[in-house]
Amino acid sequence: MIEQIIEIAKEAGNRILGYYKDEIVVEAKSDDSPLTKADLAAHHYIVDELMKLDSSVPIISEESGVPEYETRKLWSKYWLVDPLDGTKEFIKKNGEFTVNIALIQDGIPILGVVYAPAMKILYFGEKVKGSFKQKEGLVPEQIFSKKADKSKPISIIESRSHGSSALEEFLENEEIEVKERVKSGSSLKICLVADGTADLYPRMGPTMEWDVAAGDAVYRYSAKEGIHESGIKYNKENLLNPNFIIGF
Repeated sequence: MIEQIIEIAKEAGNRILGYYKDEIVVEAKSDDSPLTKADLAAHHYIVDELMKLDSSVPIISEESGVPEYETRKLWSKYWLVDPLDGTKEFIKKNGEFTVNIALIQDGIPILGVVYAPAMKILYFGEKVKGSFKQKEGLVPEQIFSKKADKSKPISIIESRSHGSSALEEFLENEEIEVKERVKSGSSLKICLVADGTADLYPRMGPTMEWDVAAGDAVYRYSAKEGIHESGIKYNKENLLNPNFIIGF
């Protein structure tokens, strides 16, 4: 199945790129977050294709609205989609935006695909099979990560768009010596821990479940043995995530 999801993510990315070179028209959603025609084009394509795969599996997409919890809590399996994660990066045209598709089962992402269409980089992770990174034209390479050791200087990932005094307070409280700060956008931040580019991604700010699910799958299954638990919960009554740390 993951091969089909990869193809869906890539085609959604191609459709996003169809809007990338033009002047980007931005609307504001009810929460004041930005929305573009590219978000909607990717959303409609992904939802339609997932429905073709198996119409019995529910779908939550950032752009589709969220069913009531009384309905959702009965779901054992569902798709969780962010059709264009990093809309701010898309608007800035810095390339650091992604298509995120995850399959959640019993509250855990068992499959995740993250595709950065402007960078032509693909990450995917699947329970049992592990996690992989693929650059355009090359074969996928399995990726591994290990838990950060805060007794040594470590590299951290921080958001390109969301600076945080809370992050500095966390680093001080945890007595973490930072050897490098890597800035990135969208769910690529989680993937850069999964592939070993950085040791730790402390997220000291709001995210929604669809922002992180696909990247979380890539991280969880990048362990050499077992699974790297992220601590992120899914299908909560409120889909807003508390702060989390990827890499500990």
